[in-house]
Amino acid sequence: MDLAFTPEEQAFREEIRAWVREHLPAETAHKVHNALRLTRDDLQGWAKILGKKGWLGFGWPKQFGGPGWTAVQKHLFEEECALAGAPRIVPFGPVMVAPVIMAFGSPEQQQRFLPGIASGEVWWSQGYSEPGSGSDLASLKTRAERRGDKYIVNGQKTWTTLGQYGDWMFNLVRTSTEGKPQTGISFLLLDMKSPGVTVRPIKLLDGECEVNEVFFDNVEVPAENLIGEENKGWTYAKHLLSHERTNIADVNRSKRELERLKRIARTEGVWDDLRFRDQIALLEVDIVALEMLVLRVLSAEKSGKNSLDIAGLLKIKGSEIQQRYAELMMLAAGPYSLPFIEEAMEAGWQGDAAMGALGGYPGGTVANAPLASTYFNLRKTTIYGGSNEVQRNIVAQTVLG
Repeated sequence: MDLAFTPEEQAFREEIRAWVREHLPAETAHKVHNALRLTRDDLQGWAKILGKKGWLGFGWPKQFGGPGWTAVQKHLFEEECALAGAPRIVPFGPVMVAPVIMAFGSPEQQQRFLPGIASGEVWWSQGYSEPGSGSDLASLKTRAERRGDKYIVNGQKTWTTLGQYGDWMFNLVRTSTEGKPQTGISFLLLDMKSPGVTVRPIKLLDGECEVNEVFFDNVEVPAENLIGEENKGWTYAKHLLSHERTNIADVNRSKRELERLKRIARTEGVWDDLRFRDQIALLEVDIVALEMLVLRVLSAEKSGKNSLDIAGLLKIKGSEIQQRYAELMMLAAGPYSLPFIEEAMEAGWQGDAAMGALGGYPGGTVANAPLASTYFNLRKTTIYGGSNEVQRNIVAQTVLG
């Protein structure tokens, strides 16, 4: 096992770094480095920039219009984007549903849907969780009844991330109640502009509507939008979830946020507190260990070996690390991390020019304003994508049998 990058891989890193620095909007990078609010235009604008270059589908093979990068090159691309302050690629299109369409979709479906995903023009949403079906996803009840050449969909999805922006949704629906719950699920692509689709935003503590409820009332979906075979959707869903859980781990974002934590600690005068710095050191050790685990997987792929399926393990460690750095940022800023006044933030309270004219920032740094909201927001990471308790059981079964 060789965890060192080759000269060719180092040259690739430099190429990516130079391109990202040239094309990433400075305002967007500033927002990301300080955890300020990203608008739809920020997110989709960066996606379209990558799409024009052919890099939004950075993990795609060449046959589907991707760059055909190796696993190591994909890792280096993600790392350089994260360190530069690029927004995370909204994963539902290019990272999650696209591989399903490539693996199980018909040639017609691939030609129809993949170009819009690759360009960043079409925003996809995920229709998995329901009010009574979260970790037990197989118990979902949203029903799709086949009538001639179309399905009639009725039911509800919840916690649909950024669903208010969605153009299309990949949807798990129940098409049969016979046999095991998993055997009656199908994978359906649904136009969110269809009559009968209602999106109701859920306002969170920080004033954001990051998640939504989505209701389906006799929504007509052409049968040609069914991926693969009817009642085989659970197989396709598991294929997708492996991509989601690896994406949640996001070691590259953790490396960037570690540096932000250090900046806040220095600004707030707690860097010289040895006990606090011990906690930062412990976090950094775990981030390095997580990165080594990722690199071990990449090394195995390079050598053609079959690595252990550790998507669940990556998700467990990555999500816990995210919660820890958010908590340490809160502790570093102390009382200045607690106030959250949405109206003041919307009026520019976080902006450099606005606060600079007043002689500086409360607490000494622009980064303090969203710390409480970031902390609360990241509490969900150990739940979504399969709760960590369930993932531990899966890892134990995989390793111990």
